[in-house]
Amino acid sequence: MTLKLISSALIIFAAFMSIKHGWQGLTMKPGATGPEAELFGKWNLSPTTLKVISLLTLLSGILILMPQTFVAGNILNAALIFFLMVMFFYIGELKAALIEIPFLLIPLVLIYLKYPLG
Repeated sequence: MTLKLISSALIIFAAFMSIKHGWQGLTMKPGATGPEAELFGKWNLSPTTLKVISLLTLLSGILILMPQTFVAGNILNAALIFFLMVMFFYIGELKAALIEIPFLLIPLVLIYLKYPLG
């Protein structure tokens, strides 16, 4: 029972964060200011690439909510977080990369715990 509650809470958190960040990325205007816009500018990724990453992030959050696509959503989420970590290392942001470690562990723990209502 306790593991189901933990799993449910982690699912809600992971899905919310993925959907939130995916939506923010999709609605970010070119030339926007703020911490996320500044960070994406350092990565030198094209606006199209950023939109694709945002769409994938949004998709992973939706997939996590459904039992049939739960594992796929978590794998996609983990891959995207790993990509973020690599990009942080690439631009020399060690602290930011290390901050992502707990967020990388969440989808892996969710896969281990399995979908709680299945």
